[in-house]
Amino acid sequence: MNIQENISLKSFNTFGIDQKARFFSSAKTLEDLKAALTWAKSQNLEVLVLGGGSNILLTKDFPGLVLKVELKGIQVVSESEEEILVQVGAGEIWHEWVMYSISKGWAGLENLSLIPGTVGASPMQNIGAYGVEIQEVFQSLQALERNSLEIHSFDSKACKFGYRESVFKHELKDRYIITSVTFKLNKTPKFHIEYGAIKETLAEKGIQELSIKAVSEAVIQIRESKLPDPKKIGNAGSFFKNPTIPIAQYEKLKIQFPEIPGYPNEEGIKVPAGWLIEKAGWKGVRLGDIGVHEKQALVLVNYGNGIGKEIMDLSEKIQKSILEKFGIALNPEVNFI
Repeated sequence: MNIQENISLKSFNTFGIDQKARFFSSAKTLEDLKAALTWAKSQNLEVLVLGGGSNILLTKDFPGLVLKVELKGIQVVSESEEEILVQVGAGEIWHEWVMYSISKGWAGLENLSLIPGTVGASPMQNIGAYGVEIQEVFQSLQALERNSLEIHSFDSKACKFGYRESVFKHELKDRYIITSVTFKLNKTPKFHIEYGAIKETLAEKGIQELSIKAVSEAVIQIRESKLPDPKKIGNAGSFFKNPTIPIAQYEKLKIQFPEIPGYPNEEGIKVPAGWLIEKAGWKGVRLGDIGVHEKQALVLVNYGNGIGKEIMDLSEKIQKSILEKFGIALNPEVNFI
């Protein structure tokens, strides 16, 4: 176990925020994880678990131990004629795992191409895009309980998945470290191309015969056209969740804003947060070194030397603005540290 002191976290978060960790360690094995947690406990230190750093906003230096999870490995657990179960280490890069699954002809993850972050973070957030969410391809996960250092298994029900939600963001927050995720993928594809511009993009590319590779390439093309590359402009992808409002409230807003988009779900009507932010005049707004992206209002950006507190303040101004204009409360998808 290698413990480093006073380490800049700039290269470990996609916003590119330059805050420091008092102590830093990376865990490549389960033993590394246990040793680091034991050491932190002996020093009475708070622990921040880091994956790809693609869903956090650092607003200050971290006074404890930042523990980067780098557990790797992809292993077929079982397979039938129709399905295959694959266990993947929490430290694997999400997009690389998606590309690997596509190269093997395993279907189910193609709509989730180019999402930043690691495999371990995917069930925590119940990540989703273009009509597909993790819970649809999820079988189980293994996680290390921080106090007992015991490994526990969680099935889909135990994870309590919701829209960008899981039990690990609420009741079990900061109690477990996910070490691996097992996915249930299909050998025969079930295509989801109705959402977003996938169908149009496939047509533009002249795709005659659907394949998971073609869908993945279409998703990548769409994401690259709308979302800034974190290596060039600091960002954490979608900053806010898409809010769901009661049908009655949506109908009322429809009178005032006839063009307001809405998508029915079990709780009511989901309204795109990006549309609300753009309609409120925030798209492309720049305040010094931070701002709202010019192509996608849902993305807050760091143009270079912005600090987390500035981005947090901007997000609060946007929330206040949306509440005043539409009566809708926006909730961040990004975790503030």
